[in-house]
Amino acid sequence: MMLSVVIATKDRAPMLDAALESLRAQENAPAVELVVVDNGSSDATPQVAQRHGAVYEYVAEPHRGKARNAGIDRASGDVVLFVDDDVVTPPHFLAAHAQAHADAAAPLAVSGPIINVPDPANRPEPTAANFSRAFFVTCNVSVRATALRAVGGFDEAFDLYGWEDTELGARLRESGVQRAFAWDAYLWHIKPPTPESLEDALGKALEKAKMAARFVRKMPTTRIKLATGAYAANLVRARVLAPPFAQPFFAGLATSERVPRPLAALARAALLDSVYTEELDRQLHER
Repeated sequence: MMLSVVIATKDRAPMLDAALESLRAQENAPAVELVVVDNGSSDATPQVAQRHGAVYEYVAEPHRGKARNAGIDRASGDVVLFVDDDVVTPPHFLAAHAQAHADAAAPLAVSGPIINVPDPANRPEPTAANFSRAFFVTCNVSVRATALRAVGGFDEAFDLYGWEDTELGARLRESGVQRAFAWDAYLWHIKPPTPESLEDALGKALEKAKMAARFVRKMPTTRIKLATGAYAANLVRARVLAPPFAQPFFAGLATSERVPRPLAALARAALLDSVYTEELDRQLHER
């Protein structure tokens, strides 16, 4: 078995360097190739990829699905393993993914614990809190290359933030790919404590709502409606508990320095919920 590790990245050369370094320090791993897809970087990403001997592909358009499809196209391994550019992997990571596929009678989407840590030096062992039932999350998931290509890879119509992983996972599931969770296939996801700005979070909420509506139109199943929140009970709940007219109030609480942090966090969550569900409802009823 040969693994192709695909990393889509943009302007994060130092983090990419650490991720590739950890992937090159694997023990008891099968044959592996590293595939770096540069999604329009202006930093030292090409030099970092070259220094680690990675296959390098450049995709100028800022489009994560298109970038990862380019990685699938360049991959020559039997199994394609997706990880993010801001991770560090333990020495047994690749062997754990390979073993899960080797032991399987059916095609699998293999994921493992994603452990969020504030810096690369913080490396705890996984706990029950790191278990996930997600079928396909490109921070840490592997699948046979033949299965990926059989369903056409990522749907590039999902050109904004959100749901492109889940949508591909839904098609893989329909094609017969089964889910497997390998506890030894864990990694550390570097998430510094600097919070995302409210403006950026609101922009992602709007984009995610638009992609959710696109997802529901493409696959109008109960599973997808529940996953995206595109069902009547949830939309009614949001209109009652986080109505659109209250968004300025929530924003004021979320950004005020005089409001206790727990209350500000609740207000921020309510604002993002309100913006997402309002846009989702609008998109679903748009003709």
